[in-house]
Amino acid sequence: MRQDKYLYQDQVDAALEKAQVLVEALPYIQRFNHKTIVVKYGGSAMVDEKLKDQVIQDVTLLKLVGFKPIIVHGGGKEISRWVEKTGMEPEFINGLRKTDEPTMEIAEMVLNKVNKSLVQKVQKLGVNAVGISGKDGGLLKVEKKLSNGQDIGYVGEITDVNPQILNDLLEKDFLPIVCPIGMDKDFVTYNINADDAACAIAKAMNAEKLAFLTDIEGVYTDPDDKSTLISELTVSEARDLISEGFIGGGMLPKLNNCIDAIEEGVSRVHILDGRIAHCLLLEIFTNKGIGTAIIGDEDTRYYNE
Repeated sequence: MRQDKYLYQDQVDAALEKAQVLVEALPYIQRFNHKTIVVKYGGSAMVDEKLKDQVIQDVTLLKLVGFKPIIVHGGGKEISRWVEKTGMEPEFINGLRKTDEPTMEIAEMVLNKVNKSLVQKVQKLGVNAVGISGKDGGLLKVEKKLSNGQDIGYVGEITDVNPQILNDLLEKDFLPIVCPIGMDKDFVTYNINADDAACAIAKAMNAEKLAFLTDIEGVYTDPDDKSTLISELTVSEARDLISEGFIGGGMLPKLNNCIDAIEEGVSRVHILDGRIAHCLLLEIFTNKGIGTAIIGDEDTRYYNE
């Protein structure tokens, strides 16, 4: 009898803990109800099947509690794998994939394959999803992108976003999943950096949030010291870190994208470690979160403190 009593109390305590998590999430659910959130999905979270399922569960939950999520996905590692399968060597210039005609053909094939696999996962969870590329409805218009003056092939710089197709899908209660392929004024196909595509779409959609799933925990003042992770940065603080030389490598263009998005009207941008299970839910529905949030200079620090 005594053992049964303790077992019952453990069950009650576990249930109360779950209830507290829901209570903590409530203000965020209220605040972001019917608001658009763009999730840039890439990195290791796209390779590990378990992580992939968890990310899709997170986004689907956001949809079911009233958010309007849009997924923009990459696929660089998968593209490189298929390029190597055909006997070619992936080539990068200044961190950007050199994309000749055969590579462009492989990239479009792979990205569309990834796109439909994500649609399948969302549909399996009972939410209607539609996979599109930047070609559809003239969503992403581009021009040729140069890397420090060098021609890197069919890599596009976004010049215009037509959000009508995304607005139509959201209005009809679909979850849009976008692969970063666009066309120029002559209807030539180009590959687009997924971070750039997510940022441009977030700005065009007046998104409340833009979340980047990456392979790092967030922004550090010293990348070699994990204790220097910054939970929240204003745009001015982010600019200072860049000008003082604290930010380099792949984080530099990502942080510049974040600053640009905030200045164009996106409320908050999040840089998250996609290798952490359910990182989106932890960042969006808890008071302190787990990654780095970039906010406007006039924004409040934490909504519920």
